[in-house]
Amino acid sequence: MLQKSIAFVFLFLFFISFAGFSQAGSSVYSFLDLPVSSRIAALGGTNISLRDNDLSFAFRNPALLTAENDKQISLSMANYLADIKFGSAMYGFNLKGKNYLAVGVQYIDYGKFDGRDVLNLETGEFGAKDMALNIVYARPLTDKFTVGGAFKPIYSVFENYTSYGVALDAGASYSDPKNFFSAGLVFRNMGTQLKGYYRNEDGQHYEPLPFDIQLGMSKKLNHAPFRFSLTLHNLQQWKLSYFSTNESSTSIDEDNVEQIGFVDMAFRHTILGVEFVHGKNFYLAAAYNHRRHNELKMHGFKSTAGFSFGGGIKLYKFQVGFGSTTFQTGNVAYQFSIATSLNQFKL
Repeated sequence: MLQKSIAFVFLFLFFISFAGFSQAGSSVYSFLDLPVSSRIAALGGTNISLRDNDLSFAFRNPALLTAENDKQISLSMANYLADIKFGSAMYGFNLKGKNYLAVGVQYIDYGKFDGRDVLNLETGEFGAKDMALNIVYARPLTDKFTVGGAFKPIYSVFENYTSYGVALDAGASYSDPKNFFSAGLVFRNMGTQLKGYYRNEDGQHYEPLPFDIQLGMSKKLNHAPFRFSLTLHNLQQWKLSYFSTNESSTSIDEDNVEQIGFVDMAFRHTILGVEFVHGKNFYLAAAYNHRRHNELKMHGFKSTAGFSFGGGIKLYKFQVGFGSTTFQTGNVAYQFSIATSLNQFKL
C-alpha cells in the first residue's frame, strides 16, 4: 500500500510539472519565499526534509514540527539588499496527545521612500511592508511519518495601497533516524488574494500567490559527520524562464522568452546542500542554488551568485546561527538567528 502511494505521488508530480506554463515571477507576496532562518539561508533558501529539532523549519514544511519543539522560541533577522530588512519569529508547543502547534510571523520592511506626484512634487514620506501570520499544526501518523498544515493570513501595504490574502501549506515528512535519512513533500502557498492593491474597469484586480510544490531528502553519512540535502522546487511548473527585456519588440510572445536548455532547466529546479554536523551543538552549512546562479550572474565577471554559507553553535542555552547568501558581485545578504527552549529555563 505504501509503495503504491509513493508511486502515485511521483506520477502526480511528473505530470503537473509539465502542465504549468505560466511565466515565472508573476506572483504576489513573494516575500513568503524568503529564508526564515540563517540555517535555511545557508542551505540555499529552502529545505523541507531536514528534521533536526529546529523550529524554524516548520515555516517551510509544517510536518517538520515535532514534540522536541515544545516551548521553543526561534527568532531571525536579515539585512537584505538595498537596506531592506526581513525576519521571522515562531513559538512551538505541544497539545494533548500527539498534536503539535506553533504560531509564527514572517515580515519584510522595505524602508522609507520619498513620495512624488505626476508633476514631481513632494507628497511626503511613505513606507512599504509585508507580513504573514503562520498557524502551524502537525501530527505523527506513525513513528516515521508526520503530516502537517499551516494557515497563513497575509497583509501588505505599499504607500496607500493595501492588500489582504490567505495561504495554506500542506506537508508530509518521513524520518528514519537509524539510517540517518529523512524526506519531505510540501504544497506551499495555496491560496488567494482577498483584496487586491487596486481596482480597474473590470473590478478588483487579483494576482496569483507563489504556489510551489517541493520535494526533498536529506542523508547523513553513517561514519562521517556530513549530511547532504537535495531539494526540488517549483515541480508544478517546468518552465522557470522570464520574458526578455533586451529585445526591441514590446510584444509578449514566445520569441521574447528566455531560451533555456533541458538540462539547465532541470537543474534550476534543484538546490544542493551539505552540512558538517559535529554533535547537536555545532554545524557548518553550504549550498548551491542553480536557478539563482544563472539568473543573477553577470556576464564577463566571476560570480559566486547562487552559493550560500553559514554555521551555528550552541552558547549556554541558546542556539545562535549565521548565514550569508550571494546574489551578485558585491550584493550579499546576511542573516542572524537565535533559538532557545523555555524548558531549559524550567518555565
